[in-house]
Amino acid sequence: MKTLQRIALATLSAAIMITSCGNAGARNTGDTSQNKKTKAVVELNADDFNKLVYDMKVDEIEYLGTLPAIVDFTATWCGPCQRIAPILDELAAEYDGQIVIYKVDIDKERELAKAFSISSIPAVLYIPMDGEPVITIGSRGKEKFKKEIETILLTQEE
Repeated sequence: MKTLQRIALATLSAAIMITSCGNAGARNTGDTSQNKKTKAVVELNADDFNKLVYDMKVDEIEYLGTLPAIVDFTATWCGPCQRIAPILDELAAEYDGQIVIYKVDIDKERELAKAFSISSIPAVLYIPMDGEPVITIGSRGKEKFKKEIETILLTQEE
């Protein structure tokens, strides 16, 4: 089974078990200048995604990065997404040189969201250097993220 199909299946399974973003349709009125503190979390458009993460134009996709990665599928109107954004900024700084963290705005990059069957957000895709990608749905605290980073992304390193 192709990697993308496995990711899509995992996403669909998780979406069925977990409810969608509780603040769907709400407008974010807070400070949208997350990148003032750090530019460690990089927002990707489809072209950048195809160069840095997975080239979605080929049949057999494989991870293109040199470090394990997190891809946060997010939207500006999603309250839980906005709550985890500063946590991901902190984690990007803490794990600098060990992992890379990206974000994809599903409203700007609808085709990417569709390719990964993203129907609930926040959706966080963990991409280890070896092994299968893992997607999680829903908000979580910093300690939960750290545990997932350690077990999914970093324990596979030799």
